[in-house]
Amino acid sequence: MATIEPTRQAGIPGVPPFTVDDLLKFPDDGNRYELFNGSLLVSPAPSPVHQDVIFRLQMILHRTVPSHLKVLSTVNVRSSDKDLYIPDLVVVPRERFKSVRLMFPPEDVLLAVEVVSPSTKTRDRATKVGAYAEAGIPTYWRVEPTEGPTLYVYELDGECYRGPAAHKPQTMASLTRPYPISFDPADLID
Repeated sequence: MATIEPTRQAGIPGVPPFTVDDLLKFPDDGNRYELFNGSLLVSPAPSPVHQDVIFRLQMILHRTVPSHLKVLSTVNVRSSDKDLYIPDLVVVPRERFKSVRLMFPPEDVLLAVEVVSPSTKTRDRATKVGAYAEAGIPTYWRVEPTEGPTLYVYELDGECYRGPAAHKPQTMASLTRPYPISFDPADLID
């Protein structure tokens, strides 16, 4: 019986299944590289609308964040040697913000946020829901810009997320996690 060896990708160091150490050797080419159980997921730079939604939500969160927490965009979250995620936004304890250099462990992430785009919809609606729950991230928000936008809120209940609760535009989303905050999802779109 012949053994099939994984093939090398041009310009990509290592062979599948990839590790976080492999990922650290990847080129800085403008793509977002994430790992899910050693499988490589590559995303191009986000669209202008996607970036604007992230910016607007980050500003809303920043205006109301308690002094012991910090709101950050596109940070590395290392769940294992074969799992590295890059949420669009996170909320972490301020003391951890000061000490983490490159990667946050998932136990530091109080909220992970993904803004859905055409190239990430399956990932954000299914793959990341399971991965973030398995990693123990207590709250996950998914923003769907094409739905007005709509904010979907998942809260960890044991090992799985309950929900999602949908918050439609033109209504106030009054949330308690990771800290009390209220806003209209319509404010996320220009």
